[in-house]
Amino acid sequence: MKRLFAVALGAAVFGLAGFAGAQDKKDDGKDYAKLIVGKWEVDKSGSDLPKGSTLEFTKDGKMTAVVKADGQELKIEGTYKVEKDKLTVKLKLGDQEMEETATIKKLTDDTLEIEDKDKKVDVLKKKKDGK
Repeated sequence: MKRLFAVALGAAVFGLAGFAGAQDKKDDGKDYAKLIVGKWEVDKSGSDLPKGSTLEFTKDGKMTAVVKADGQELKIEGTYKVEKDKLTVKLKLGDQEMEETATIKKLTDDTLEIEDKDKKVDVLKKKKDGK
């Protein structure tokens, strides 16, 4: 059961971090690497990542995902890198490592929109301290 849940989680996380296709987006001058730092909660899920799941990005390039599904939580740790509007994550599930890239469609002080390879968009809201 635990292994099945891990596989499902992997699919959910990669729904979020699927490979992003080319995009005609102008460089808007925002420093996405600084804006993304913090804890984000899935508000609207366009992929397999369940609403209520969280992603936390730290200044030192580490990432923690807590995926909530069927009353259970699964925590996955990894690293991330932001280059312009591309978010690349490296995650380890058991003995398998995965690296994927997604496109940041929108990133403000309180909203993060990420598009996967299938053009599915997840909307995340920044969690305030203490919440």
